[in-house]
Amino acid sequence: MNPIPRKRLDHKPPMWVRPEADFFITVCAEPRRVNHFCNLVSGPIVIESIRNRHDRGIWYCHLAVLMPDHIHLLLNFPGDKSLARIMSEWKGWLGRYRGISWQRNFFDHRLRNEEQDRNKADYVFNNPVRAGLIEKPEDWPYTWMLTS
Repeated sequence: MNPIPRKRLDHKPPMWVRPEADFFITVCAEPRRVNHFCNLVSGPIVIESIRNRHDRGIWYCHLAVLMPDHIHLLLNFPGDKSLARIMSEWKGWLGRYRGISWQRNFFDHRLRNEEQDRNKADYVFNNPVRAGLIEKPEDWPYTWMLTS
């Protein structure tokens, strides 16, 4: 039985999207239900790659939370950069360097206002609590947050 082919998603923001728009992005490893990220080997490398790309201006990350089989990111991108290309290069690097196998593509949602930003940040920050991994979100060691 052949699986139903998945539709290829176009991650190019429309021309009317402001360059500094924030995005909620989820990337998933394969296979699911396996701990790819929340361990003492991969976790620090993934967090460092997020910080490094932030520091180099490849993206501007506000919040990243690693879950065992997926990663949530709140990001914005320099106006001249392709969201799809930046994500593909990051996933490719982690695939080569850490041997992470990714699900094809990723989920992205443009956040339209500060209220959506706050709601999504709360959702992402509390994800490990909802998953029953910890009691308080600030105890999760696989979180990277921009501090001003």
